Amino acid sequence: MRVARSLAIGLTLAIAASGCTTSEPSLKEATAELQKDTQRLETDGLFKNPLMKLRFIQRPDKDIPCAKDRFRRVLRATADDERSEEPVSAHLERAETVMENTLAQKFGYKLDFDFSQSDAEDGRFIYGTKNDLGIKVTVYVSPEAPTWRLHAMTACLPR
Repeated sequence: MRVARSLAIGLTLAIAASGCTTSEPSLKEATAELQKDTQRLETDGLFKNPLMKLRFIQRPDKDIPCAKDRFRRVLRATADDERSEEPVSAHLERAETVMENTLAQKFGYKLDFDFSQSDAEDGRFIYGTKNDLGIKVTVYVSPEAPTWRLHAMTACLPR
C-alpha cells in the first residue's frame, strides 16, 4: 500500500514539475510564424496564380483580445480552383490533396487525418497544428466556389 501511495505521489509531482517547465510561445513568436504562413501562401506557385482568386479576408496584423491580458492573431483566406468537367468527388479529392500537401510540406503543419470524410461530397475539413507555436489551422474544402476556406489562428497568448 505504501509503495502504491509513494508511486502515486511521485507521479503527481513529476506531472506537476513537467507542467512547470513547459513554456508557451510568445505572441510575438506565434505572430511571426503566422505572418510567414501568409507570405508563403502569397508566394506559393499555385496560389499566386490569378486564376486561383486568392483573397485575404483577415491578415494576422491585429491583436484580438481573448482573455485577460492575452491575445491571438487570426489569418483567414479563400482561394478557388474551378471545377472542370470532373465529378464532384474527384474535384474534392484533388483539392483536398493539394491543400494537405501545401500545409504539411510547405508550411510545416502536422495534419490530423479524418478518414471518415474521405468520400463526402458536401465538403471536407482539414485540421493541422504547429504545436510548438500554438497555431491551429482549419481548411474547409468546398464543392462550390471558393474551393478553399482557410482559417488559422494562434493560441490565446500573453504579449
